[in-house]
Amino acid sequence: MIGYTMVGTRDLERAIRFYDPLFEEMGIDKAWRDDQVASWGDKQDQTAPRFFTGYPFNEEVATVGNGVMTAFRIESTSKIDRLYEIAMTKGGADEGSPSFRPQYHETFYAAYVRDPDGNKIAFFCYDQ
Repeated sequence: MIGYTMVGTRDLERAIRFYDPLFEEMGIDKAWRDDQVASWGDKQDQTAPRFFTGYPFNEEVATVGNGVMTAFRIESTSKIDRLYEIAMTKGGADEGSPSFRPQYHETFYAAYVRDPDGNKIAFFCYDQ
């Protein structure tokens, strides 16, 4: 259903320094990079979903949408803990440390962070 997700940035180099180690930890390669945008996903499959960060096309300052979030499904709670640590050391801000969230589902485990531009991302799994 999702083709790609795009979040804006005011500093592409800073955004890449934030996202590169997260996607590396998730085993996802950088798919594209130019002076306006970077993306991660399957380089060989143009139909596979990708995550982009870049400067807005209209050349105005990137702003964050209230209530907008991208959530990445991760295979384990320990991997979520590691991704959260990486995000915090690369300039991210805490929006909810790793823990179970039984209000969503009894096995739902998640961490929520904001990137250096304020875009909200989540890492989650259903621990079994």
